[in-house]
Amino acid sequence: MTRREVAALLAYAVRLDPRSAPADQAAAEETLDQWADLLADVPPTAPHPVGRHWDAAQVVRHHIATSPYPIKPSDVSRPWHTFKTDVLGRHTDPVPAADPDNPEAWRAELLGTRTAVAAGTAAATTFRELTGGPAPEVAARLAALGEYMPRTVKQQLAAYRPRRAERERLAAAALPDPLNVECPCTWCRAPAGSPCLDHHRAPRHNAHPTRLDLATLQQRQETAA
Repeated sequence: MTRREVAALLAYAVRLDPRSAPADQAAAEETLDQWADLLADVPPTAPHPVGRHWDAAQVVRHHIATSPYPIKPSDVSRPWHTFKTDVLGRHTDPVPAADPDNPEAWRAELLGTRTAVAAGTAAATTFRELTGGPAPEVAARLAALGEYMPRTVKQQLAAYRPRRAERERLAAAALPDPLNVECPCTWCRAPAGSPCLDHHRAPRHNAHPTRLDLATLQQRQETAA
C-alpha cells in the first residue's frame, strides 16, 4: 500500500475504534510511519482464484469486531501473508513468452509473474486440466469401463467376494450370467443383480436352473442380434 492508502486505512480503523486515535499530530505521524513501513508490501485489495478476495479494510473491520485489543499493523500484514501463501500455492506458472534460450529473460518474466500474483496486481492462474477433472469424453469412457482394479488385487479379493468373482469369471469366458436377469421362479423373483433365495428367503449359492436357462436364452438372442 502507498502511504496515502495506509493513511486512509488508519482513518477507517479510528472511525471504527476511537481508542486507536493518536493523542496528537506527532503521534499520528509516528503511527503512520510504522504502518506504512510494515504494510508497504500489502495491497489494499487482491483477487483470489477460488475463495474470498483480499480486502485490507475488511481485515481491519474483522479485527475490531472480534478482538478486545487495539489493532496493530501486524494484524493486517500477517493475514495478508497467509492469504498470499494460499494464492501462490494454487497458482500455476504459465509458460513465459520469453525465448527459453535466453534464461535471464525467461527467469525474469517468470519471477515477474509470481511477484505480480503475490502483490495482488495479477490474478492467479489455474489450468482447467489440473482442477476441473477429466474431459467429458474421458469421463464417459471411464464410466463405461467401470471401476479399475489391478488383476493381482482382484485375485487377492476373490475369496472375500465370491459372487463378484464368479460373475467376472462368467463374463471373461463369455458364458451366460444368471444374475443378469430376474429370476422367473414365482416364489423367488430375485431382481437382476441379486442372488436367488431359498425357501427360507436366504441367499442361495447357485441360481435356480430356470434363471440360468433364461440368461442363456437372453445371451443367445443378444448374440444373434
